[in-house]
Amino acid sequence: MKSLFAGLGLIFLIGCASAPPEMRIVPAESDEAAVQMPESSPEDSAADVEALEALRDLEFGAGDSTGLPFDTAYLYAPVDEGPSASSRGGAASAAGPTYDIDIESFATHERVEYYVDFFLDDARDRFNIWLGRLNRYEGMIRDRFRAAGIPEDLVYLGAIESGYSNTAVSRANAVGMWQFMSYTARDYGMVVDEWVDERRDPFKATNAAARYLANQYERFGSWYLAAAAYNGGPTRVSRGLRRLSQRGETAQSDTTFFRLSDRRLLRRETRDYVPKLIAATQIAKNPARYGFDSIPYLQPLVFDEITVPDATGLDVLANLADTTTRALVELNPAYYRGVTPPRRESIV
Repeated sequence: MKSLFAGLGLIFLIGCASAPPEMRIVPAESDEAAVQMPESSPEDSAADVEALEALRDLEFGAGDSTGLPFDTAYLYAPVDEGPSASSRGGAASAAGPTYDIDIESFATHERVEYYVDFFLDDARDRFNIWLGRLNRYEGMIRDRFRAAGIPEDLVYLGAIESGYSNTAVSRANAVGMWQFMSYTARDYGMVVDEWVDERRDPFKATNAAARYLANQYERFGSWYLAAAAYNGGPTRVSRGLRRLSQRGETAQSDTTFFRLSDRRLLRRETRDYVPKLIAATQIAKNPARYGFDSIPYLQPLVFDEITVPDATGLDVLANLADTTTRALVELNPAYYRGVTPPRRESIV
């Protein structure tokens, strides 16, 4: 591939030498290429959107009620310890998974169990696909979250945000794996214009998500409050905390999120955001327990980077690299027009 690009004067920034043999670049016509690429079809993306919209619409309880008495908070439900049987999965291991966010304290909360049921029933097929996509990005996300000093298990926010799809678009026009609005994306250094949308770039969007979560943790002192701010905005969380303090509750911790939620001091979607995260984390950390035994794992991405002239079509590069346009589009989702921007060099 280098010899093909050398004739165009393209500069390789990262060589293939560091890639393990099993992750080599393969010709488009081989069976192995068909297995490893691409991420999804248009039909697959439509199914993601349907499942994600159902998840956002499926608020716990009817109307504006949580289904719980106004001042009732199931904050310290007992944790099911040791081997157990799931109604839809097999036995858990004796040791069980470990977490770097507080899952155990809230695992049997009624709202958490509600969303576990959703992932195991209505969204089971999609969640199985999302677990497969997670394998492609998990190492990268964990590395960047760890470098930013935030819990690595917040990787599972990507499941409830987008199903780990770089092309996901919400009804509010949030875009990408981490579902940034355009103005927030620009605030965090991402380019969003008529040629490039870096919200679709899994690497740049993950860096921005890590910074955003770290900023919210610094502000609120709780990863669950930080997650609530990620979903509903820090202003809404601050307003809820002020109202909670007026009732004499000033300590801020992960349980504070559930107090805000059970007292309806957050909007409906945000009230159930953390229970969705906890539910997704429980399943993703131990999928076999819940009966996920045929996950279509995608290979982690291994690639070269090159600098190309302005207005270079991904189809041209795909032809030179002996791969498919669709493969290049998946590797470069930020170039959503299929061509790099005019009047400037770009990295592909």
